[in-house]
Amino acid sequence: MAWDTEATRRKLLEAATGQFAALGLAGSRVDAIARAAGVNKERIYQYFGDKAGLFGAVLAAEVERLLNGIVIVGEGADALGRLAGDLHDRAAQDPQLARLLAWEGLELDDPVSAEARASGCASMVGQLTRALPGRDREYSAELLLSLVAITTADGCLPHLARLISPASTRESRRAAIVAQARALA
Repeated sequence: MAWDTEATRRKLLEAATGQFAALGLAGSRVDAIARAAGVNKERIYQYFGDKAGLFGAVLAAEVERLLNGIVIVGEGADALGRLAGDLHDRAAQDPQLARLLAWEGLELDDPVSAEARASGCASMVGQLTRALPGRDREYSAELLLSLVAITTADGCLPHLARLISPASTRESRRAAIVAQARALA
């Protein structure tokens, strides 16, 4: 019977996503990831090179999931508000992304899977530039960074979010983020 390489990679990525989100790169163990995936740990080295390569693959997949299929429709404040709402919804559905981004910033000097991630971000910056007449690409890049920050803040800083705004709900937080994005336009 042939080995299902894609299924094995998928199992490893799923197991690693949970481990890395909970424990970071340094705290996660290859043995635990392999055990959770139900595969031999040698597959990690074969498919990803090492634990850092696996972390890079996980983060690239999660960022792609966040941005994949998002199309900025319209112009100005309405377009930016819809984008912020979409990003918030996706980040809320996949809270591990915020934790992975936080771990990356805490543990690594340079971003992982930078080339692949930069390409997706550049595409989004281009869409933003077209949606905001009179704004240049540099402004759009800074704006995208701000949107990602405010839409993932709850996942990166859950305790602070509860302390600052204890009555906040997912719906009220979304409304606030959309209003803030519209004001930034």
